[in-house]
Amino acid sequence: MLPSWAWLREKRSLLLGKDNLKSKETLLSNLEESTLNIGAVLDVESLYKESKHAVRGILQNVTDVIIYLRDFDTEKLTCNESHYHNIPHEGIAWNTVQQGRCLQYTGIHAADPLSELLPSGVAPLQETRRILCSPIIEPEDQLVQGLVIAVCNQLSTEDEIHLIKLEKHISVCYRRLQQTRELVRNQHSKTINHSHNNSDSILQLSAELHGTDASKLQVKVFKYLQDQIHCQCSTLLFLTADGQQLYCKVVGEKILSEDLRLVVNQSSFSPAVERRKILDLDRISLEDRAMLSDLLGFEIVSLLCVPVENPESNEIIALACAFNKTGGQTFSVADESKIRHCYRYTSTILTSTLAFQREHRVKVETQSLLQVAKTLFTHLGDVTELLKGIMQEARNLTHAERCSLFLVDNERNELVAEVFDGLTPTTLPEPVSEIRLPICQGIAGHVATNGKVLNIRDAYSHPLFYRALDESTGFKTRNILCFPIKDDNGCVIGVAQLCNKISGETFTMDDEEVAMAFSVFCGISIEHSLMYKRIAEAKHRNDLANELMLYRLQLVAQEEVNRFVDKDIENVRVVHCGIDRFEFVARSIQDSETISAVLGMFQDMGFLDRWRIPKTTLIRFCLMAKNGYRDTPYHNWTHAFSVAHFCYQLHKNLNLTKFLSDVECFALFVACLCHDIDHRGTNNAFQVSSRSVLAALYSSEGSVLERHHFAQTICIFNSEGCNILENVNSAEFHNILDLIRDIILATDIAHHLRIMPDLQQISADGLDADNSEHHNLILSLLMTACDLSDQTKNWANTKLTSECLYREFFKQGDLEKAMGSKPQPMMDRDIASIPEQQIEFLNTIAIPVYRTLADIFPAAETVYGNIYKNRSRWDVVRRHTDGRQILMSDGRLDFNNIDVDNDSM
Repeated sequence: MLPSWAWLREKRSLLLGKDNLKSKETLLSNLEESTLNIGAVLDVESLYKESKHAVRGILQNVTDVIIYLRDFDTEKLTCNESHYHNIPHEGIAWNTVQQGRCLQYTGIHAADPLSELLPSGVAPLQETRRILCSPIIEPEDQLVQGLVIAVCNQLSTEDEIHLIKLEKHISVCYRRLQQTRELVRNQHSKTINHSHNNSDSILQLSAELHGTDASKLQVKVFKYLQDQIHCQCSTLLFLTADGQQLYCKVVGEKILSEDLRLVVNQSSFSPAVERRKILDLDRISLEDRAMLSDLLGFEIVSLLCVPVENPESNEIIALACAFNKTGGQTFSVADESKIRHCYRYTSTILTSTLAFQREHRVKVETQSLLQVAKTLFTHLGDVTELLKGIMQEARNLTHAERCSLFLVDNERNELVAEVFDGLTPTTLPEPVSEIRLPICQGIAGHVATNGKVLNIRDAYSHPLFYRALDESTGFKTRNILCFPIKDDNGCVIGVAQLCNKISGETFTMDDEEVAMAFSVFCGISIEHSLMYKRIAEAKHRNDLANELMLYRLQLVAQEEVNRFVDKDIENVRVVHCGIDRFEFVARSIQDSETISAVLGMFQDMGFLDRWRIPKTTLIRFCLMAKNGYRDTPYHNWTHAFSVAHFCYQLHKNLNLTKFLSDVECFALFVACLCHDIDHRGTNNAFQVSSRSVLAALYSSEGSVLERHHFAQTICIFNSEGCNILENVNSAEFHNILDLIRDIILATDIAHHLRIMPDLQQISADGLDADNSEHHNLILSLLMTACDLSDQTKNWANTKLTSECLYREFFKQGDLEKAMGSKPQPMMDRDIASIPEQQIEFLNTIAIPVYRTLADIFPAAETVYGNIYKNRSRWDVVRRHTDGRQILMSDGRLDFNNIDVDNDSM
């Protein structure tokens, strides 16, 4: 049995406050060792000795100890200190015996007879010192069996508990010695039932029942009983403390690797437990007979089951079973009497030894759990590593093959798993970054809902088990142990699910108890880890906020806003003739005119009227977005303006409103405008490898920069006077923000490569306007097409943007070299071949994007033709430059003398 929940809470407090840990563990260890030693005592002299040693071990600062025990012959309380003497009938010792309860005195008067035996206890004592006098009382008739007197520190509540436990064990040992002595004195006497009361043999058996191995003691008793009643085999089914189960570890001379357990009310043995009935084979069901036959290894022909009672309380503590009377006979009433006689003298020894052994096991398991806690608490800074550690330790403690761990997402009422043992989300039939299940679904959901451990011995027969997962992965689940992980308030914060017991057929009750004890430490570590993560994230966000304050997140000056407010929004197609045609280059518009152009595009697409956007709010929003971009060589406001402009061109030329909704068109344009806000001029891999603040915030979710861009977009929406969605309803508001988030995340090239096969399938099968998944995929495709649109313009623009891009790439490469890292070839200015890199990029990424776009929207064929021409031009440059470096020190590409359109090579 594992300790109570109160004990676990105490251990938990020890773990969190380690100053007193050593002292308390030492006292508990001394108590356990002393009780084991007392249980092995065979004579009164040893009982005196071990009792004194035990008192010194479990109390603080003991200087003197006296033990009195009731003499078996004179029945007087006697002490063996210096010389044998009876307890004096005066003074504090006699006063304690008369009152029959534990007393603490502040000192011994010099006239007290005990003053000579306890010189350190003579008054006056120090304020914290006491004379302890505690009677050892026999529970049945309340007779004082002995007296413990010690000079020690004032007792704490814990000391009193330890003392009570020790006195109980001394009382049990005293009673056992008394019974053994009575057997010795009457060994030549004949009893009424002489035929089965062989005193010599029972005395010999009692003398052999020493030691702390309960299984070996049971084997000795079973051998004795088999000889007495002439049966093939016998065993003892012990009853659990709650009376719900029977268990045994030994059958005949065979010690089982795992406890055999039977549920009382579901077995044929319930009448013996509940009504004290003697059972024979006819009363045992065929199912239980088959189970017992498999366990014993032979067919059961006859059986006798006798309830065994506690000699003191007369409660049922076990069932004694004998199998197959020799000679094919049936068991008799005499056999029943012999069984009762045997266990009348041995049951106390067996149950006491089991208790001592259980205490020892608890000590070992407690030490293991504390070591586990120490291991877990080294991973508080990394939730993923912590969860891996929890699964590893859970497997080790219960000898399980696999473990899965789910955390509870209370906001969504779901169970979330990102880390699996033997099965990760990316190795499932359909790879995902995490697995989410409704909190009311499956075995884990059942445990999360009711907060109780669930031990399933046959997974396939359980109604909650989902066998399709086994069929898809090839893993065979035999049995499952699922237990909840709770916080300080008792709320379930996670669920651990163990699969397939390795060292036995099924998970046992011991496994359940170990799991529940382990879950306490899991709850502490997960709570602290999540708290640590929240604190770290708060620090990172604060650092990021301080950093951003240095760059741009300041409110736009009112004078700058007024410059655009004071005049009407101009018709963008009049001011910039041909701006809606694909051949128009956005970078041809001066930077000072870009805000006016953006406002004109908003108006020309009908967004101001459709979404009732106040003019001042839109102006402030656009200025904040522009200010949000850093002065990097490529990922700057000019790039954002070009991307938004191409979105405007798609809107005008592809007639997107026939397929996309108003919400989707609006979200796409806003996302294009904001998709690279606060870009640092480095990629995601650099953010992670350099352990930047952004990586600390977002690396666990992937797409570090893209998530940061969206977060900064939300910051602009939340800035005073910048919320262009202030007049939309709640549903539209959340829908637009969700779309903006998904579209910005789609700019991660890794995301694009994952969805490209699905897009090509749409181009082959045709676009379905009623398919929501088609809408999501097309929005991602359109965003990528806008993001790469500089490659579809004229050669001068393509060359210019390439110069900007490779200046940014090489700058990152230089930083990586300074950090001691090796940059990618495309970012290493010493080895990069720009034409080669551009051709590879166009062939693998850009051209497939625009080919797919043109297949779905034929009006985009012109765009595809333009980028294909640029690919041919890069091929000409590659042949002329022959791999040499073409980016000059001033950042310009050195191939102006090459006629890319009229090459004769």
